[in-house]
Formats: sequence, structure tokens, C-alpha cells
Amino acid sequence: MTTENPRPRPPAMSPTILVITLSRRVEAELSAGLAPLDLTVARLGLLGHINGVPGASFSELARMSGTSVQSVHTAVKSLVAAGLVQDRTARAGSASAIELTEAGKQLLGEARKVVTQVDTQLFGPAADPIQRRVGAAIVAAFTGASPP
Repeated sequence: MTTENPRPRPPAMSPTILVITLSRRVEAELSAGLAPLDLTVARLGLLGHINGVPGASFSELARMSGTSVQSVHTAVKSLVAAGLVQDRTARAGSASAIELTEAGKQLLGEARKVVTQVDTQLFGPAADPIQRRVGAAIVAAFTGASPP
């Protein structure tokens, strides 16, 4: 009889797997918070891109979103129907100039509050210490600031 544990060892730590695992949790929390606003994470991202680059074309939005121009056309069409964005030059043969409406700006403001709540919940002072460190490191990596 052997005393060795037949169970395999856990796999080596992978930053890819760790980031995917954490990102799924973050996306789930953010999706739940955005649901009452009738927003998805993807729609929030598109609204944010439109707000960040007023007058952006469909091609520019597709590049920023990492998706196809056709997908952006479909998404923008639904945002226009919801009264959240407008195309100032919606004419055949003309380049589009897509921007948020006042309703879109208000919704984006409400969505930012949800993002802040999720940030606080997952990465704030009362969050798991490892998640706090990860959140601080991510912010520092993209802003050039030193993590606290």
C-alpha cells in the first residue's frame, strides 16, 4: 500500500487564467449593476467611446471597440432608436458624425455611478486584499502612477 497522494498537483499559476477569472467576476458584477439601466457592458463601452470621441465615424468606433463596422452599425442603430445617440450627418454618401444625446449623457452618468460602486465593492478598502492590490496595479499600469 502506498501513502502517496494520487491527486495531481494544481496547475502552475497563469496570469492569463487569473485575469480571465477576475474579469468574469468583474463583468458579472458590472452587468448586474447595469441591468436596471437597461445597459450591457458592450453598450456602455460603445457609449463611452462615442462620448470620448464626439463625431466618431462607424469605422473609428469599430476600431476602438474591437468589432466589425457592421456590428457597430447595428448597435448604433439601437442606441439611436433608444434616443441615446444621434448621427448629425445621417445622409447616404456622407461620413457619419455620431454623438450622445442629452439622454445618452445622463445614462452614461448613471452608468459611471454603477462602475464606481463595482470598483469600490471589488477593489475598494473593504475588498479582498489581493483584489485591492490587483486593482491598484492595473490602475498604475495604465496611468503611470505608483500603486499605493
